[in-house]
Amino acid sequence: MLEIVLGCVSWALILSPIWGALLIPYALTYFLLAFDVYWLYKSFSLPAFVSLALNKIRRAEREDWLEKARGLPNFGRVTHVLIIPNYKERLEKLRATLHAVAAQTFPRERLFVVLAMEAREPDASEKARMLVEEFQHTFGGIWATYHLDAAGEVKGKSSNESFAAKVAYQRLVVGKQIDPLYATISSVDADTIFDRQYFAYLTYAFLTSPRRYHTFWQSANVSYNNFWQVPAPVRVVSYMESLWRVALLLRRDRLLTNSTYSLSFKLLVDVGFWDVDVIPEDYRIFFKAFYLLKGQAWVEPIFLQTSMDAPCAKGYLKSLKSKYDQERRWSWGVSDVPLCIQWWLTVPNVPFWRKTLLLYHLLLDHWLWAASWFLLTIAIRVIPFINPVFSATPAGYSLLHLGGIILAPCVFATVLLVVDLRNRPARPETPKMRHLLLLFEMALMPVAGFFLSALPGVISHTQLMLGNYLEYRVTEKI
Repeated sequence: MLEIVLGCVSWALILSPIWGALLIPYALTYFLLAFDVYWLYKSFSLPAFVSLALNKIRRAEREDWLEKARGLPNFGRVTHVLIIPNYKERLEKLRATLHAVAAQTFPRERLFVVLAMEAREPDASEKARMLVEEFQHTFGGIWATYHLDAAGEVKGKSSNESFAAKVAYQRLVVGKQIDPLYATISSVDADTIFDRQYFAYLTYAFLTSPRRYHTFWQSANVSYNNFWQVPAPVRVVSYMESLWRVALLLRRDRLLTNSTYSLSFKLLVDVGFWDVDVIPEDYRIFFKAFYLLKGQAWVEPIFLQTSMDAPCAKGYLKSLKSKYDQERRWSWGVSDVPLCIQWWLTVPNVPFWRKTLLLYHLLLDHWLWAASWFLLTIAIRVIPFINPVFSATPAGYSLLHLGGIILAPCVFATVLLVVDLRNRPARPETPKMRHLLLLFEMALMPVAGFFLSALPGVISHTQLMLGNYLEYRVTEKI
């Protein structure tokens, strides 16, 4: 029922210019104007939060986190385990991620890497063998696991890394190689390029946290590895998504785990590892912990940028398709919402306001993902065709033209985001004029936003509503 309701609300919002213009034209118009005002606020708050977060990131980059962590009790006991789930990833991509881990300022002998391979991949064992041989003397340990498809599991990252983490637990914790009370475990995408101080910063945050066994740590995941190689529509959508994740570091009421993140090994064991029957695992693991621990779970920011790839395939159209597939997988996170509502209703002794605020933001984000493009771009323009009588009245005419006036300053907010060159990766070989061209590429946002964001969101909501569940698709990145 909840799966159906979520999709129905999305479609009711998308089709509101039609049914609303016929039944409640004045109420609809005031709603759309209020939404425009809300979007105006969002448009200007984003540059403000991005600027403040970037200042914190710059300060954090100048800190010597290893030195700060060394002065804390139990520093020598801390270890970090990295789970790198992958399927059909290029050898060079995995090697680049491992080199980024090897470049960490934190002692490498206390880093343990698990290459979480899928047994169904034909050349998985050969790739893993080459990487293990190359890096076997670099870390405290590196090995591969081979996840077999099993009944009741969904193929994808969550089931794979759950299997790998359980193997790591047996090998490292049961085998007494690490102390689980002073160990973290990180879910690491195969294209992750960590800041060189990430694990030193994580160590400091872990040791100084009074609730270290109830905490996730999240850095700003940005799609900057191949920023200038992807098609312009992919670049502008990925850029805006990256800025949103930077800004979220300051919004602890909204900050949730995404893509690459860390948590204490003890917490992962306490909540029963990642679920094996889902595709989007990042939000699920947080909400699972939140309700199992009766609301005593938090996400704390790591003020560093963790760079990843934007989807890029061999060919322009294939790259667009790859980005579309990625957005479909991300937007399928809406499938977690019915369970979160169920937990909100049924799990006792969870702080009411905190669980309600988290659920509110979860619902709002997914409904806006599916419906905001339609409400902002075409809703006001559709009303005159559906109800020309209302549009011809003085009040109707004025209200319908007021929306454009409200949204006009949003263009200036977009300029504020683009002109700050600190938001993008430094590429010495890229002329400065090439950076400025991004300002003009942002004009693609209305079209790119529809095909590479809104449309995948609408389809995911509709699939969920119809009970047609999504299968995992790997995003192509070359």
